[in-house]
Amino acid sequence: MSAATAGIVCGLVYLLIYVTDNAFISWDCTTRPIVVAPLTGLLLGDPVTGIVMGASLEAIFMGISAIGGSIPSDALSGSIIAVAYVVLSGGDQQTMTTGLALATGIGAIMGPVNSLVRTLRGLLAPYWEKLAEQCRPGRFFAMNVLVIVLTTLPVAAVVGLGVGLGVDALQTALDACPTWVITGLSAGGAMMTAVGLGILLSMVWSGKLAVFFFVGFVLTQSLGLPSLGVAVIGAGIALFYFFVEKDALDTIRGRSAGAQTAEDEPAAMAPSNSDEDFFA
Repeated sequence: MSAATAGIVCGLVYLLIYVTDNAFISWDCTTRPIVVAPLTGLLLGDPVTGIVMGASLEAIFMGISAIGGSIPSDALSGSIIAVAYVVLSGGDQQTMTTGLALATGIGAIMGPVNSLVRTLRGLLAPYWEKLAEQCRPGRFFAMNVLVIVLTTLPVAAVVGLGVGLGVDALQTALDACPTWVITGLSAGGAMMTAVGLGILLSMVWSGKLAVFFFVGFVLTQSLGLPSLGVAVIGAGIALFYFFVEKDALDTIRGRSAGAQTAEDEPAAMAPSNSDEDFFA
């Protein structure tokens, strides 16, 4: 597949995924690398590379999300361009690691661009309020889809041009770079997955659960268990803890209900003074 054709495909993938996620499905649902990369690889004729890159890129961007006023890296454009670069460059291990480093850089650049697009889209808030006051849900939905499509087209064009015109130029520039530069990019790309997992781990780290991370490390490195086996063991431990805590909560609730019933019974059995009740 030529670079121009790949650019058109990648631009359409960006447009389709972004509009589908924001207008029809949910926020930050289909724009994840685990979805985007395999689809891009499939349309470019190399689904295996797309799946491998999708898993690696998802590990990098897993702990990154647009919450509040933060402007995170754009995983969608970074994943599409990185997969296109790897597929068009041969799909070997070195280009994959370079593609991972490339995805983080592109995502950091495209993040503010997407934020600007959302800001411009927010200028139509008075119009949406007017449609809501008029109770016109059909027109509200149709206009929302139209606005999302029109504001996404320029960004999709940038992604398509980046693939169509930039991949060959990037490969030429990399070929002209010294060996130590390529080695540095490969090392940086290889570390990106660990950095992404580290960011995610920093959010969920707990002293009570730390032992399980070390147990998983020992199971894989010392005992040589595959990832599937470790995952099954982890799922079993999680279910065990779930049912133990559930039984404990049920016991506490049962005791609380019994104590409340015991407190209510004497009041219900106490004789009433009809005269006092009458003059009260």
